[in-house]
Amino acid sequence: MRRQQAERTEAELKAAAVRVFGRLGYLNTKITDITAEAGRAAGSFYSHFGNKEALLEALLADVLAFGDASAGSAGHSDDFSSREAVRFHVASYWHASRRHRVVLDALRQAATVDAAVAARLQELTDPDLRHMAEHLVRAREGGLTLPGDPARLAEIFTTLMAEMAAQWQAAGMPDDEAIELLTSFYYAGIGG
Repeated sequence: MRRQQAERTEAELKAAAVRVFGRLGYLNTKITDITAEAGRAAGSFYSHFGNKEALLEALLADVLAFGDASAGSAGHSDDFSSREAVRFHVASYWHASRRHRVVLDALRQAATVDAAVAARLQELTDPDLRHMAEHLVRAREGGLTLPGDPARLAEIFTTLMAEMAAQWQAAGMPDDEAIELLTSFYYAGIGG
């Protein structure tokens, strides 16, 4: 019973943080803003998170778990010689970024002002970057002539996706149009 209550409180604090980050931005949010939004005493926050950065890391872990679930779904393929495999990855990222936009924006804000947060963000996202690079290595092994090192291309893929998703989603670009345009761009870039 006590563990269930603790899990519920942690989930309420995370949800409250996302709402407050969405209104105020990560950098302007205070822990008391989060606890007030959650209807909890300020001290309850520290039973679950050491500081605001720890909360943000927990939110990132939730985003990464969502991405991992997507990678395990039907339709996932590591054969980037197939346009559909590239499209699957673009669409998965696009939809995840739409769903988790506030958290991704908060991560970007935190990383710009705190080198430790930036380093931890890099550490936590490295497995996803390596996963993408492995797909590109398989494409090269399958006969595609890549325009560069797979690890660097994976960095381009993820960085460009993050920036374009943030800009185009904010501008209201239709999902299907954005996904098709990005897929065509990546597919042509990978396959020359």
